[in-house]
Amino acid sequence: MSKLQAPLVECFSSIQGEGVLVGLRQVFLRFAGCNLNCSFCDTPGMSAIPDECLLELTPGRRDFQKVPNPVTLERVATLLESWGAAWPGIHHSISITGGEPLLHGALLEEWLPELRELLPIYLETNGTLPEALAPLIPHLDSIGMDIKLPSASGCPELWDQHHAFLELAAMKDVFVKIVVDQSTEEWEIRRSCAMIDAVDPTIPLILQPLTREDGTIGITALRALELQELCSSLKEVRVIPQTHKFMGQL
Repeated sequence: MSKLQAPLVECFSSIQGEGVLVGLRQVFLRFAGCNLNCSFCDTPGMSAIPDECLLELTPGRRDFQKVPNPVTLERVATLLESWGAAWPGIHHSISITGGEPLLHGALLEEWLPELRELLPIYLETNGTLPEALAPLIPHLDSIGMDIKLPSASGCPELWDQHHAFLELAAMKDVFVKIVVDQSTEEWEIRRSCAMIDAVDPTIPLILQPLTREDGTIGITALRALELQELCSSLKEVRVIPQTHKFMGQL
C-alpha cells in the first residue's frame, strides 16, 4: 500500500453528469489543485488545498465525514472496499477528477494500480499535462479530456499542449469534451476538429453547452446545431449539457 498521501477535496458516489459516461454511477475521487482558472469552472477555488477532506460514508447519501488532509490510500481503499461489499456492482468506475488530478502524477502512479484492483479507472482532465499522463497510461481504462477554447474558458491558447496530450491519450479509450457558448468562434471548433482528426477521427467529441448552476443553458439550440455541423470530419459528435446541474446533485 502506497505511503504517499493525497490532498483531496472529497470522495463520494454519484451519477456521472458529463461526456460519454453520462448516467453511469461512479465513485468520484476529487483532487485539490488546478493549473488553470476557467471562467466557467464548476469547482472554483480548487487551487487551494482544504484542511479537511469530505469522505461519504454511505454511497449517495451525503453523510460526509471530515478527515484531515492529506489522506492515505489505505483510508480511501478501505472505504471503497466497504462499499463494494455492501453494494456490489453499483459503480461503473472510479472517476479521478479535480481540479486537475495530473498535478499529482507521482502519487497517482502509486495509487492507481491499487485502486484499479477495486474498479476501472476513468481520468477526467483538462488535457494540458502530457508529461504527467505518460507514465499513467498503463493504469487507466478511459480518459475524458477537455479542449479549453479561449472564448468560453478565458484561458490562453493551449493547442500545442492539447495536441500532445491527445496523442498519448489515444492509446486508451478516450473522448474529447469542449464547453461551448454563444461566444464560441467557428475557427476554434474547426481547429479542434482538425486536431482530433489528425490523431484519430473516430475519437468521440462532446460539445458541452455551457450549463449554469440554475440549469439554464448559455447557448441557443440553433447555435449548438451550427457548431455541431462544423464537425463533419469526425465520426461521432454529440451535444450533451452538464446534466447534473439541472437534475440536482444526485
